[in-house]
Amino acid sequence: MKVSPISYTQPIEQDTAEELLAYCARVSSPDQDNPDYKGLLKYCARHGHWSVFEMADMCVEIETTRAISAQIMRHRSFCFQEFSQRYAKADSGIEHTQARRQDTTNRQNSLDDMSAEDRHWFTMAQSRLYIESIELYDEALDRGIAKECARMLLPLNTKTRLYMKGSIRSWIHYIQVRTDPSTQQEHRQIAEECKKILFQQFPILKEVLG
Repeated sequence: MKVSPISYTQPIEQDTAEELLAYCARVSSPDQDNPDYKGLLKYCARHGHWSVFEMADMCVEIETTRAISAQIMRHRSFCFQEFSQRYAKADSGIEHTQARRQDTTNRQNSLDDMSAEDRHWFTMAQSRLYIESIELYDEALDRGIAKECARMLLPLNTKTRLYMKGSIRSWIHYIQVRTDPSTQQEHRQIAEECKKILFQQFPILKEVLG
């Protein structure tokens, strides 16, 4: 898993994207050029005036698995571009997932208390499955079978890469939802990295949202 910043909204007349947010928020104010943007953004965030945060965007690159990318792309307020297994050969390997026990009281939760033996078995099972599947995948391509068909032989933990772009408002919502303990651990790790990147560029949000 890896998350990297790609781009942020770059204002023409303001120094930072945070200043741009405040400038747009003051569209009805005679004091639109007020340099005190921190207080205004804190007020807007604390009182739920989220439309202000739609005036700037952030884009990141995410390296994860096909299983987790499907969860990420359920957030439809974002724009996505993902590595296409229809267009290009999948040859980036797999990302191993650590075995966790199914929570019997919450179907959306897993418990990190598996034995070392079971964890080892699960890791080896993923490796064996990938070795066999990639051999069959390569054979399918050698036989002239289209990539869009051959990809059906690949497991869900095959690595993928995608770009995720959205407004700061969308990022706030995504991070609030996906850093919650109810989110699958592998997805939660991505959301935590996105939060670090967001707070680096928008430190006011870190003060307000923590």
